[in-house]
Formats: sequence, structure tokens, C-alpha cells
Amino acid sequence: MAEKKSQRDSIGMDAKGCRTNNGFVQNEDILEKDPDPGSPTDRPQLCSLPILDPRELDFKDIQPYAGMPKEVLFHFSGQARYRVPREVLFWLTVAAVLVLTAGTIAMIAVSPKCLDWWQAGPMYQIYPRSFKDSDQDGNGDLKGIQDKLDYITTLNIKTIWITSFYKSSLKDFRHGIVDFREIDPIFGTMKDFENLVAAIHDRGLKLIIDFIPNHTSDKHAWFQWSRTRTGKYADYYIWHNCSHENGITTPPNNWLSVYGNSSWHFDDVRNQCYFHQFTKEQPDLNFRNPDVQEEIKEIIQFWLSKGVDGFSFEAVKFLLEAKHLRDEIQVNKTQVPDTVTHYAELYHDFTTTQVGMHDIVRSFRQTMDQHSREPGRYRFMGTEAYGNFRESSLLNLKEIISNIPTKVKIRLSTNSTKKGSEVDTQAIALGKGEGLIFEYNTKTFLHQQADGRDRCFVSSRACYSSVLNILHSLC
Repeated sequence: MAEKKSQRDSIGMDAKGCRTNNGFVQNEDILEKDPDPGSPTDRPQLCSLPILDPRELDFKDIQPYAGMPKEVLFHFSGQARYRVPREVLFWLTVAAVLVLTAGTIAMIAVSPKCLDWWQAGPMYQIYPRSFKDSDQDGNGDLKGIQDKLDYITTLNIKTIWITSFYKSSLKDFRHGIVDFREIDPIFGTMKDFENLVAAIHDRGLKLIIDFIPNHTSDKHAWFQWSRTRTGKYADYYIWHNCSHENGITTPPNNWLSVYGNSSWHFDDVRNQCYFHQFTKEQPDLNFRNPDVQEEIKEIIQFWLSKGVDGFSFEAVKFLLEAKHLRDEIQVNKTQVPDTVTHYAELYHDFTTTQVGMHDIVRSFRQTMDQHSREPGRYRFMGTEAYGNFRESSLLNLKEIISNIPTKVKIRLSTNSTKKGSEVDTQAIALGKGEGLIFEYNTKTFLHQQADGRDRCFVSSRACYSSVLNILHSLC
């Protein structure tokens, strides 16, 4: 077969006026012989092959893929049975690439981004004074928290949230800060805090802390300088003239403290009244003073430099008050003004959520962003402000949670007179802002039922369902 092919090729070349290329050896055995340098037949002879028009060639006796020259290859490749499948496969490939590209882009566009660290797991809030006492002095402390980190880790906690531990007065659960840059001695030292932060981060956890920017303690150095009108501190708090005779103060307006009674208190050093949204030992800072805003930002930076991963800012809706001192409107307009002493008896349109409050909070966020530029170092910021629930209502809890018994016992209530009593779950009377926690025996815990998912807290003996959460979702 090979001899016939060689013979055919030789005849074809002779027909085209070519001379034999003696440098080409058909029989490889000849390569083993030593060539005769004097033999003229061993010298290669060149062949010039003219390029012919494919129409002049005879393709009848030529088989496909038989060592085809260019003209022959073009001839066969141009035939429909070869060209059409090739083009179909090409365009199918292009279409597949476009579909895959479009699908990838669409998946990226619609897929949620990766969760930030503060979204990836639960937060464990710790009130340090009652958590763990490491030195047996009767008070929980920072070392006690550090001692329990391994336990906290076993709970699959990702973030620890520690409430106020600043040097404080004993008023209002230590929310009256005496020094924002100091640890209260009952909790430990700054070195204890630094060790705690390092231990938390070594376990892959994050730490956020409470921050109360709205007010300080009346023992704070700023307030002491303000009451004596010392330099820039004279306007660090909200002062106003008021009448004080025979131990009786006539406040500038009817604004009330969250805890009741007037939010103005007379200071006998400055001979003016200062404003306090909470207790009289917690004077409000004047956030319309740019120096106050800068002071708070510097404190934020101080704790971020200590390794804190975020803050929970409390009572932010109280940061600003109206510049004017007009009386707030009574809820019950027929009530005698002198008898209005409870916070809920006024609409607080001039003392909460004022224009500019969000700008201040936004400036806190911008300060934290300066420390959030490294990968994985985003600093969390949360804000807290309480709101009122709707007016008194009648709740049918049986419609919401079908498997709850008809009668349940009130374990805890914001209305102390109801504690321990039984209520009908089909008609639960709730006052404005009232919250209840129920207790009942069950073999199937409420959190395991579809109706009760995310609505209860579970102990080893009973399931406690908070109506407060249900009310919140209805408001």
C-alpha cells in the first residue's frame, strides 16, 4: 500500500515537471549505510511546484486526509458537510460563554454579601458587677469575665457586650460617668481591661462596650468646671436662669425627667438651673457646643485605640433639646398643669429626636470609620432609644400561638400587681407599655414549635414567652 502511494506521488510530481528530491529517502534502512560523497545522485535536487488553481486539479482519486496540500484542504473544508457543523459548534460555544458570563454576573449581583462579624453570631451581654467575682469582694469584675471566656466560647458566642464599667457614681446603674477614660476600681484596672481585650481577641471573639454620651455625673470634672464658669467648660452643660426662693425652685418650663418631676435642678454655686433628662445627679451635656462633640469623639478614639471592636450608644434620642424653652404639650389637656409630674403625661416633642441629632450620631460613625480601614477591623456601632407602645389593648395570644394553654401563670410583669396571677390567653388585657412573661409546664417547648419560633426563651423546666416582643411587632 505504501509503495503504491509513493509511486502515485512520484508520478504526480513527474507530471508537473518536478525533479526527484534525492535527499528524501523512502526506505529508512538506507540511512544505516554510509553515503558516498562522490556520488552525484546523493546530492539533493530541488523541485519547484507551481501553485495551481484548485479548479484545474483533479480530486477524484484523492482521499480526504491523505497528506493534503493547502489547496486540497481548502477544497474539502469548504464543503457544506464540514463547514456547517464547524460553524454550529462555534456559535454554540459563543452562546455558552455568554450564558455562563451572564449567569455569573447575575449570581454575584443577587447573592447577599458575606456577613460582617457582628452578623455572624449571637452577642453575649454582660453586666459585670453581677457576672463573676474573681477576688471575693462581693462585686463582679473584669478578671471574672476573663475567667469565664472559655465557657462563653463553648456557647458559640462570637461577640461579648459589656455594659458600663467606667468610673461612675452609684446612681442609675452606674450610668452617671465620673471619668470616661477610667475603669471603676470595683471592676479592676486599665491593665485588667487590656488583658481582657487581648484574651477575647486570642479566642477569635469581638468586644463591644456601652457608651453613654448624653450626660455625665455631677461629680465629673467638666461639670465642676462648668458650675464655676471655668473657660470653655462654662457651656458644656445646659444652664438657664430660674427662680429659687426659700428652697423652692421655679423651673424655666414644664419639661420633665424620665423618672418624673421637673428636669431642671437649681445649682447654688452657679445660681442657675441645669437640665437633666434622667436623675439630678446626671446633668445633660450641651451637644450644641462643638467642643462637647469633639470631647466625645476623642473618648471614642481612646477606647478604639485600646482594641474595642464597637460601641452601643445609649439614650441617643436625648442628645439634643429645642433651643427655645416652650412648654411641652400635655397628653390630657384637661389635667391641671401643676399636677403633671409623670413623664408619660407630656408629648416630648422638644426634648427628644431633635433636628441635628442624626448628624451627631453620624459624626460618631465617621470617627469610628477612621479605625475601620484594615481588613476584618470593621468597628460596630449600635444605638439605643426607647419608645412607647400603643394604648391599652386586648390581646388574643391563643390566635398567635395555637398550642398555648388556655390559662397561664404570669411569672414576671411590668405591673407588679399581676405577678403570680393566672390569665386567659384568649383575652389578655395589656396597659400602655406593659410587658408580661408567662410560665406553664409543657413537654413540647414553644421554641420547637413553628408558632413559637423566635418568640420565647427556654429554661430547663418551662418556656417563657414574652408578650412584649409580640406587642413590639404589632406597633
